[in-house]
This record gives sequence, C-alpha cells and structure tokens, in this order.
Amino acid sequence: MAFTWGVSTAAYQIEGGVTEGGRGPSIWDVFSHEPGRIADGRTGDGACDHWHRYREDVDLMAGLGVDAYRFSIAWPRIQPDGTGPANAAGVDFYDRLVDALLAKGIDPVATLFHWDLPQALEDKGGWLSRDTAFRFADYAGLVADALGDRVRLWITLNEPFIHMTLGYATGEHAPGQTLLFGALPVAHHQLLGHGLAVATLRARGAGAVAVTNNYSPVWAASDSEEDAAAAAAYHALHNRFFTDPLLGRDYPDLGLDPSVVRDGDLDTISAPLDALGVNYYNPTSVRAPSTPDSPLPFEFVPLSGYPTTAFGWPVVPDGLRELLVWLKEEYGETLPPIHVTESGCAYDGIDDPERVAYLDGHIAAMRAAVASGVDVRGYFVWSLLDNFEWAEGYTKRFGLVHVDYETQVRTPKTSYAWYRDLIRASR
Repeated sequence: MAFTWGVSTAAYQIEGGVTEGGRGPSIWDVFSHEPGRIADGRTGDGACDHWHRYREDVDLMAGLGVDAYRFSIAWPRIQPDGTGPANAAGVDFYDRLVDALLAKGIDPVATLFHWDLPQALEDKGGWLSRDTAFRFADYAGLVADALGDRVRLWITLNEPFIHMTLGYATGEHAPGQTLLFGALPVAHHQLLGHGLAVATLRARGAGAVAVTNNYSPVWAASDSEEDAAAAAAYHALHNRFFTDPLLGRDYPDLGLDPSVVRDGDLDTISAPLDALGVNYYNPTSVRAPSTPDSPLPFEFVPLSGYPTTAFGWPVVPDGLRELLVWLKEEYGETLPPIHVTESGCAYDGIDDPERVAYLDGHIAAMRAAVASGVDVRGYFVWSLLDNFEWAEGYTKRFGLVHVDYETQVRTPKTSYAWYRDLIRASR
C-alpha cells in the first residue's frame, strides 16, 4: 500500500464565515468572545476565510503534491443547534470542497469532531451528558449520507484527551469548565459517541473509519518511586484512558464513576478500527506532587536541554519513534495501522528553517519506527495554513503557508517548498 503524505487543518481554526450559510454558534464562538479567554483578544470569526477561499487553498495543496487532506467538518454548519435535519448550505460547502479535492487528485480525510460542539448541545450538558453521544451519531449519519461516497477515510474524534482536559478539566479551552477529575465522564461520552458513529458510518456504507488521539511519552523527572508513580498515573490518563477501551480493554482505574459506563458501552466503543490517528508534539515530564493536598497525583516539569518552538514546546523528534514503538508493543495485534495525523510546530517567519529541521527530524523518527516494525501508513503536517491557534489566538503560526490575517494573502514558506520536494522525492 502506498504511503500517504498529507496536511491537516480544523474548521474553526481556518473557515471563518461563522454566521454564514446557516451555521449555528459553537462553544468556541461563545468562548472566544468572552474577555480574557484568548491571548490576543481575537476570535475565529474571520480566521483564514477558508469558507470563501477554499479553492485557493486546494490549489496550494495541489502545489505541494499531497496525497490527502485531513480537514474537519463543523458540526454547527451541518446541524446549527446539534439536532434535526442537515442544513443544506453547510452540506453544500463540504460537498464542493470534497469535489474540488478529488478534481486535483487529493483524497479527502474528514474529521467529524474537532472541538466545535454546537453551543445548543453544550447548554444541555455538552459531553458531560450521555445524550450528546447519540446526537453525535445522528450527525455522523447526515454527513455520511452527503459525503460517504467520496471520503476515503473518516476520523470520528480529534484528540478527545485534549478536549476533555483543556475544555472540561482545566478550562483553558471551550467550554471553559474546571472539573479536574470530575471531567472523566466526558472521556466516556466522547468514546461512546465515537463507537456509535462508527456503527452509523458503516451502516451507511462509508469507507475506512479511524479516531485520532494525542499521545505523549511520559518521563519521570527522577528515578524516585514517587516520581515513577506520578509518571504512571499521567501516562494512564493521557495515553491509555483513550486507547485501552478502543482496543478491547477496560478503562484504567483513575476514578471514573462506574455508573457512567453502561452495559454494552465498551463493546460499542471497541468496534474494530481501520486506522488509528496519532498526533504528537512533545514528551511530558512529571514528578510527584510537591504538596500533600494537591488535587492531582502528578506535577508537570519543564523539559530542559532541548530546543524549543515559538510555543515553548521542547523539540524531541525521537519521542515520536518512542510512542509509536510503545503502541505496537503495548497493543500488539489489536493495534490497527497508524497514520500520523498531526506533526508540526510553531515558528514565525516565511523563511522558516526551524520548521524544516523539525519536520525532517520527525519524519526520520517515524521512519525509524517503521523500520522496527510499526505499521505507519501516512504522515500529515500540521498545518497547511497559519490559523487561529485556539486560546493563543493568532499569536502562534503552525502553517506551511503564511497567512496575512488582514489581507488574507497566502504566501508559501520555505517549509512548503521543502515538503513539496520531499513528497516528490519519495515517489
């Protein structure tokens, strides 16, 4: 099977047009308009204006020569209030996008949920409510009916760990709740929604189905037993809590109320997958809590001795190899083929040799994992475009293409040319 080279984006980060085409408000529309939530005080209202400029962006992808484009569908474009029939104008946008991609020989890879829950559903409990899982399956069916004949790979959820943690546990992301371990039902309801959506997609005759998790090797800050226990606890939360049940196991024991998990739920969640999406940015260093009354069984410790991105994240390419090998060793025959669905970094400037070095190192690490026997089928750079970087607003630039947010002029960066040449050489 040919290896897939691609790029990734997310709807709220690039589309703009938040009040056009019958789109309803999402939790990010509400959250980003609350004072103090976003670093630069801006919102995704305009973003990269992909709503109007998608053909130009498809041309940029064609210039790269990518095999596939991973994009997300905005749930509130399809169902403005999270329920009911499909909104025709929203469906039409993605219909035109998919056709434009196929016309350029680019496979559409569609993510159904990349954090933009309809606000109307959040008002009813959001992912804390079991009912949201069933609403998600209904939405998946509407999208499959419209696009299922042309989408090559479906991804149900993007990074449910990050959405649960930053959205419901610590509050840096929408919807801004601060429940700490009280957010664990969000994990189960997202995964139940995934399982229900898998069944719905397959009943509609849709193609291959996957889910994308964020993974991070977890390193203890010292050799002490206390730090090792802290690392094990965080590893169970970050890496295993959203993978064990997908691959036929029970949840790690982190305090999830057992009444949340009903008979048959784990069977629904563990429906066989055609692929697993892996997003990787950096390892995590943790130690035991420094105070006995800490609400968490771990503390984060900055990693030293590594270069950092403009986000301040350590650049550790071998961490990608490490986690890919861990997935294979931990899950064995139950592990489906892997696609690295996000790999990228924040740096400023149109001439961006740091991004070139970052991507070169991470692709080499991925290839080392493949050489050791890990079945990796694709690599997607995050991101095609500079965009609205969630709580950081427009202060962090991840794109292969520079976007002037005032004029919306797109300018390919040095890294764009490098990735184009790499793809050509790989063929």
